[in-house]
Amino acid sequence: FKPVKIFKNSWMDPEDRSEIAFFDVETTVPKRGERFAILEFGSILVCPKKLTELRSYTTLVQPADLSLISSLSVRCNGIKRDDVVLAPLFSEIADTVYDILHGRIWAGHNILRFDCARIREAFAEVGRQPPEPKGAIDSLALLTRKFGRRAGDMKMATLATYFGLGKQTHRSLDDVRMNLEVLKYCATVLFLESSLPDGFVDNSVSPETTSSRRHLRASSSRENNTVTSSLRLPSIGENSVAQPDPFNLSLLRNEVASGNNLQSDILMEEEEEEEQNQPSNSVVSESTSGHEGFLAPDEISLQNIKAILVPFYHGSQVMKLKLLHGDSPLQNLYCSCLKIRFGINGKFLDNSRRRRLNFVVDLYPSLCRILEACDSKAQKLSVDSGSGSDWNPLVNPMKGFVNYPNARIHIPTEINGDEARYATEVHQRESCGATHKLTFSNPSGEELESLLKPASVVDAFLSLESYDYQQKAGIRLVAKKLAIHSLTRT
Repeated sequence: FKPVKIFKNSWMDPEDRSEIAFFDVETTVPKRGERFAILEFGSILVCPKKLTELRSYTTLVQPADLSLISSLSVRCNGIKRDDVVLAPLFSEIADTVYDILHGRIWAGHNILRFDCARIREAFAEVGRQPPEPKGAIDSLALLTRKFGRRAGDMKMATLATYFGLGKQTHRSLDDVRMNLEVLKYCATVLFLESSLPDGFVDNSVSPETTSSRRHLRASSSRENNTVTSSLRLPSIGENSVAQPDPFNLSLLRNEVASGNNLQSDILMEEEEEEEQNQPSNSVVSESTSGHEGFLAPDEISLQNIKAILVPFYHGSQVMKLKLLHGDSPLQNLYCSCLKIRFGINGKFLDNSRRRRLNFVVDLYPSLCRILEACDSKAQKLSVDSGSGSDWNPLVNPMKGFVNYPNARIHIPTEINGDEARYATEVHQRESCGATHKLTFSNPSGEELESLLKPASVVDAFLSLESYDYQQKAGIRLVAKKLAIHSLTRT
């Protein structure tokens, strides 16, 4: 283990915290039910005016449980148990990390959805208040929007290859320095392109580049037959993500504390819900009032489906997708006579160590068209708004006489204090249309498995919920209520 050099007091000048703190953490890759553990922290302080490196700090970190370092973890970043056995615990470097980060602008690649959450978790585990930023620059979202997708998936390794900067090492300090170089290259390219005629830049670049050039030409003025332009390089602090004020980051506390501690191998598409759904005790009937607030597919016009961005919560600057039908929210669907294909799947665990339950249903044509339209509108807006996440399709478009298109329905977990329970109500629907409740306060996974069997037919009251978490995005169907047709139960 190589001793860490700490610059005493150099991180802690209370009069000047204007430097940008680029940082990166390397972590374990958790198995089901495990947590992340930080294995390495690296940071550089950068002058915001010259983009020069002022100071650097890096250290390996010994996790409290060395068994968390699995072979998969080693394959990802090369950090073995022997490398960290003599390294300091996070509690021993917490003061230094706090001094580096607190009160400065934070910068990094995908930091808002990963690194920030890991820092908060690490400080919580040692009983300390975490550092707070005065702003943040997430280069993944920023470059996806400004630079476009000309560099592919916009991951750091892909961007480095695009600019010929070498191979990403997945070590903290190396990755931080690579991130800064990528930003410099992208800024230079965008600056040059902003001065070129439209025909000199191919159509694969970001649409913002063309509009910027037009704006610059429109603001040009002639003085003594010389064209002068009000051109200026954008400050690196000018976050172009679809949020009004990138430096008002009080929302960051909510963003990284709202469920970003899900393990990477536990259904990455399962983002924590902003608000837990409260189950209703009302009885479902076949009448229109029985699915009040839920739209049936034949009540939805494909032409009226659209997607917009709304604040994640009241007053938030973090945006989330919302589907509309005309001017009304398209949030709840009533889908009758869905055939369950495979029964309950519950091989992954959530943070309360309960099984994450879901099942697959076949889709009839009208419902399939509605879901595909919702998916298409939402995906387009996700890309246009600068998300670099991979989109998970809502519909699995299986073809053939037997294999119908299908979709996955999720059983939500409701948290109340220290207690967790499955929040979907399950009813039995008689042939006459009347229903009665089959599950009560806290059904077990085994009980739900016994009710939701393959080939069962259900009427489903579903919520359409968007997510964008750890570079996975999409829409998921969440079951609020299910009514099992009595003739299908065995």
